Amino acid sequence: MGLINWGGCSVADMAYDGDLPLAERLAGWVAHLAHVLPAQAPIRDFVHHNTLHGFQHLPFAEAVAAAHHLTGARAYWPEARFHAAFAERRIDAGDLAAALDDAGVADLDQPVALGVNRRAVLLASLQLDLAPPTVARLKWLKAERGSDADFGQFLALTAAGTPAAPDWRIGASERWQLLCARVGRQWSLRSLLEYLSEEDVLERVRCVLQRHLAAHLDLGVAVWRNPDRDRGFFAAWRASAGLDMQWELDELPNVRDEIQHLPDDPLAVLGEELPRLIPDTGLWYGYLERLALELPGWSGMFLWRADNPGRGDGTPVAMADYLAVRVLLERLLCEDLLRRMTGLPLSFDELQGYYLASLGEFHVRDALRRGVLPEALQDEAAALLAAGHGQEAAWEALAGRVGAVGEAGPAVDAWRLQQLACLLDLPLAHLQEVAAAASRALLDCALSLDELQRGEIWLLAYERHYREQLFSALAANRGRVASVAQPSAQVVFCMDDREEGTRRHLEEIAPAVETYGAAGFFGVAMYWQGLDDATKTALCPVVVQPRHLVTERVDAAQATALAAHRQRRERRLRWRERLYQSTRHSALLAPVLSAAAAVPALLNLAANQLAPAWQGSAAQRWRHQHDSDLRTNLALTADTVEASTPSAPQAGFTDDEQVERVAGFLRTIGLTAGFAPLVLMFGHGSGSRNNPHLSAYDCGACSGRHGGPNARVFAAMANRPEVRARLAQCGLHIPDTTWFIAAEHNTCDDGVEWYDLDRAPATFADDIERLVTQMGEACRAHAAERCRRLASAPVRPTPWLGRRHVQGRANDISQARPELGHATNAAAFIGRRAMSRGLFLDRRVFLISYDPMQDEGGRIIENILLAAGPVGAGIALEYYFSTVDNERYGCGSKVTHNLTGLFGVMEGADSDLRTGLPWQMVEIHEPMRLLVVVEQEPECLSAIVSRQPALQELIGKGWITVAAQSPGSGEIHRYCPRRGWLAWSDPAILPQVARSADWFAGESAPLPPAVLLGGRT
Repeated sequence: MGLINWGGCSVADMAYDGDLPLAERLAGWVAHLAHVLPAQAPIRDFVHHNTLHGFQHLPFAEAVAAAHHLTGARAYWPEARFHAAFAERRIDAGDLAAALDDAGVADLDQPVALGVNRRAVLLASLQLDLAPPTVARLKWLKAERGSDADFGQFLALTAAGTPAAPDWRIGASERWQLLCARVGRQWSLRSLLEYLSEEDVLERVRCVLQRHLAAHLDLGVAVWRNPDRDRGFFAAWRASAGLDMQWELDELPNVRDEIQHLPDDPLAVLGEELPRLIPDTGLWYGYLERLALELPGWSGMFLWRADNPGRGDGTPVAMADYLAVRVLLERLLCEDLLRRMTGLPLSFDELQGYYLASLGEFHVRDALRRGVLPEALQDEAAALLAAGHGQEAAWEALAGRVGAVGEAGPAVDAWRLQQLACLLDLPLAHLQEVAAAASRALLDCALSLDELQRGEIWLLAYERHYREQLFSALAANRGRVASVAQPSAQVVFCMDDREEGTRRHLEEIAPAVETYGAAGFFGVAMYWQGLDDATKTALCPVVVQPRHLVTERVDAAQATALAAHRQRRERRLRWRERLYQSTRHSALLAPVLSAAAAVPALLNLAANQLAPAWQGSAAQRWRHQHDSDLRTNLALTADTVEASTPSAPQAGFTDDEQVERVAGFLRTIGLTAGFAPLVLMFGHGSGSRNNPHLSAYDCGACSGRHGGPNARVFAAMANRPEVRARLAQCGLHIPDTTWFIAAEHNTCDDGVEWYDLDRAPATFADDIERLVTQMGEACRAHAAERCRRLASAPVRPTPWLGRRHVQGRANDISQARPELGHATNAAAFIGRRAMSRGLFLDRRVFLISYDPMQDEGGRIIENILLAAGPVGAGIALEYYFSTVDNERYGCGSKVTHNLTGLFGVMEGADSDLRTGLPWQMVEIHEPMRLLVVVEQEPECLSAIVSRQPALQELIGKGWITVAAQSPGSGEIHRYCPRRGWLAWSDPAILPQVARSADWFAGESAPLPPAVLLGGRT
């Protein structure tokens, strides 16, 4: 792997900054840690982003390889999963052949042996599991195939010319020096000792560290806060850990004394401790990077809080404090393990010399960890490990026996060659007729792709198979569905892939309704503060800093009712807090409150488990009745423009600002004429119980919040006569016969909350009633479709039963899968609805409205790509990485999650802070990069990308795949970073069904696109 470069400074550069003071070096090192550590905000502000954001300047394949070498995380799906997809015909041989070309594999037509070229050998090798079998499996293979004459002859072919194994001492010495060279690069000292002893010091480090980290970073849960926390983490930890009796219980009595005599300055501690761990100053950054990456969740959250001091509670957070404690614990606990292993207090340099003098012990330990130690010798090795140090003669004797076992190379090669010959249809006799070099050439060619290269090719093939299906669907649908001449309503959805199903069902139920899609903040970047909200909340993409504040208020006539509402709500919340917190904190109140609440809590729990939908609805009705909900207004309009900042936003929008936002948004989606009587702005959010990752299900374009307020604000702007008059002056005429309304779709229970319907003129009453009915029916049909991917859902439910089921999931406190979020995302369409209306797309596509005929210069599509591209890519990439390696990039199972400090989750009471997505959100996801199909000419897109560095990174470096469908001819071109625009011309026949339900009924697996005949208008 080449050196990773961040911001013009490579990791290698940091190895030669030894002339700088430690404080300056540390500042640079910490800045670079931001590129490799998770950048996830506190979980209540969860927003999807590219997990490998720090590597995004690299081409995708290089980036995942660099991350793999740095962290050990998988870059691609396990090859067994790709093999399963191949067996299920989700990948075919044509896909693999095309993937070899896309990957740029060289010399594919070059002959290898026996008239077979490199392409054929690689295609065959990709279909085989070429990982070497374990010793036990090889033994089984020999036993099973002992009577297999062919295997014996293949073994003879591969054994010919095999050199004798070298003396084990030479190999052990080289191996030990290789492992030691990893320290400060790929490993820490703890990693080396864990390899040798199978005892992981990190478990003890984490146990000591996490209690203090959780208390220091806490945002509202901790009962106890360190009284010295205002002096920083290092001072607070030292004051507490220096008095901790746990060190004696862990048989480390001298540690407390060391802690109490530490310098006050964490930089001084680093200056003392780093040389004791690794003398080479050029490896200090690499060593600190390794330590940070061993606990990436805690390290990343600490760094995020240090970089975002305004997002915490005022407690000082500095990365130097964290690293000083981390380095000190590493040194103390590694020294303890070394004493128990060797009987000596060895430094790292002394450890290297110790095992060079005790090669027998190292050779056996190494063979045991590599899994090459024969089963008959494993018990003897385990006994020596248990006996501790001082067994030099026994180690030497056992090492000689281990070295005498010999290599299994010829048997492994024979096993591989036999499989390869079978797939290439090469008879054994032909191989025997030629020199052994031919067999060797075939094997070398088959093994010429490493694990990462094979993974890249499989991913390219997997993506191509789905891409071909989508391109065929777009080609088949072109010109098939006419636009709605006189729409009864126009509904603007969020671009969210989950809304593809809702839009499709609405169009099937109400063919006269026209639908649009856009980023769910609807062009209104703002802070929002609802009537009951304690603080303002940003509702816009996370990269945008809003400068306007819209608040919810009541009329002056309701002042008394508002006071009563707030008093009742405050009383309800206060008693809830007492019940939950006093039972944790108060020794006297806890038993009294627990006893008093026992029967109601039991009844509530029983209702939640037996009838969660009913219980949730009943609780919501009671809250509304108790709090006395009020009719609210929006503080929307500002008289004049004020100097505003994100921290001091302007209250409301001026008329000109409202006109700018309404006009800009409507022109972006192509809705500038032919307005229907009703235009519905349909935001979305999600609601579920006992779900720490709740914001991950909400609207990504609203910073992981609900998009209903944005829809409501936009509708209110578009209905103002002053705004419409100025829009008309700009050439955008919204007739008086059109009224904008707003609603929010709950993507979890498929319910709809409507806003301000009572403010609509009476002339729209019938239209509103009809649309409300149609939206309810569409959401119920959508709920029934969602049930097919949920294992515990009824099979083939009716829309009413499906809606009831998802309501129950949303309110069930034991439900780990309230909804599946973006688990099905795979593609995005940017263009007119005619591209995809009448197609079943299985809720896998982000749908973004755009009319190329109204965008002569390409400025509109440029803005869409800059705004929606990072949002869609962030969602797709986070799902990708959390799927391919959920242990490192994801956060494991929700079942064991423990909410920590209101900023993250742990697994149980002792783990790293887990980042990324839980397994239940990604278990059905098919990891692939987002395919973005734009209805525009390739030349226009090329010009846009050439002037936008952000798009050059996303598209030019392969983080997303882009295709262009010509608005005039319908021709499709795909952009390949290596080969440029490639014309597509291989359409396939699509299945045709009357309605969506005819295609998905009874199915639980991903479905290919289908033509919906009932969608024709």
